[in-house]
Amino acid sequence: MSGRIVRAISWVVVPLVVVLTLGQIYLSALNRAGDAPGAAGIVVSTLPDLLALGLLALGLLVAHRRPANPVGWIIAGTVVTVGISDFVESYAVYALYTDPGSLPGGETMALVSNWIFIPALFAAPSMLFLLFPDGKLVSRRWIPVFWVVILTTCAAITTSIFQPVLNDPPFEGVVNPLGFSPPQALLAPLSYIGWPGMAASFLVAAFAMILRLRRSRGVERQQLKWLAAAAAILPLGSASGVVLYYLGYDAIAGFLAIFSIVPIFLAAGYAILRFRLYDIDLIINRTLVYGALTVMLAAVYFASVVGLQRLLSPLTGESNQLATVASTLLIAALFTPLRQRIQGFIDRRFYRSKYDAVTTLEAFSARLRNETDLDTLGSGLVSVVRETMQPEHVSLWLRSQGDRVER
Repeated sequence: MSGRIVRAISWVVVPLVVVLTLGQIYLSALNRAGDAPGAAGIVVSTLPDLLALGLLALGLLVAHRRPANPVGWIIAGTVVTVGISDFVESYAVYALYTDPGSLPGGETMALVSNWIFIPALFAAPSMLFLLFPDGKLVSRRWIPVFWVVILTTCAAITTSIFQPVLNDPPFEGVVNPLGFSPPQALLAPLSYIGWPGMAASFLVAAFAMILRLRRSRGVERQQLKWLAAAAAILPLGSASGVVLYYLGYDAIAGFLAIFSIVPIFLAAGYAILRFRLYDIDLIINRTLVYGALTVMLAAVYFASVVGLQRLLSPLTGESNQLATVASTLLIAALFTPLRQRIQGFIDRRFYRSKYDAVTTLEAFSARLRNETDLDTLGSGLVSVVRETMQPEHVSLWLRSQGDRVER
């Protein structure tokens, strides 16, 4: 696909998504008018829409730079799908509940919103895992997994389209406007295949990405590290979203579901553009260090507050100010030594080659201060370079009184 075709598609897709986003924001504001969300609530609700526009620009940029690579098209297609899904849902809510009968096709829009989001939920991330970063499968053995992703997605869409009565919020009880449905003997097996099959194929696709990462080298390995680091957020965000959903926090659960998927697309587009790829090692290192540090400091803080409150309650009564101040001072004193210990543990456990290289250089520096024999120093320097940098060949020239000695 040529750059001219990509630009032509961009001129159509970008205005379409902008119009859908503005329409969704307007209808959403009307739907929540009775709840009086206020300016802050409207701004917060529009942040995902603005983020979607940024993802669309990233996807089209990747498609323009790498038109033969499907990664850019997957990102852009996901944004378009989500934009349509949000718009038709807001349209249906307004037409059916906010101002019934004011807009035509409310039931049809409700039916469309019941299934159009499905490809973006599992199929798009699965395809990214299977095809990233070069747009090809790991091997021909993964072709069945590719088709399983497509077929299970189609099965889930089919069961959602032909439901006699919609049963997903916010359209529970809405009668399917199609007016007919296939026999339940056909739909029931598809319902058992669709959603479980999509979830299983998603996990298998993630395993394909891990397998590709283990075999990769050079630039491809750095690209896969970006995607793997972003995908690591998905299980935590999804699990938290499920827990919050059953606790009644639907809005926060939905936000976490979106937030856990968005970093995957951001990392994929960023890695394909190959901008500062090698920063991912530093990002992963700092994330591990400061994530562990935050958890440990929080545990120490709350434990010390509770312990000091019980210890000092006979002297200070119910006041907890002294316990809070003492716990804060304790955290400030522990921050630097604890960070250094965690950093050392992370380097030894996950960055062993880097840790060994630093240790070797420190030992050579200490030896350099006490060694006076030039030949011994030369041999030691060559040994250190071989051990830390592992080059194919090492040569050392020492110039002394016009002579050159090679080691």
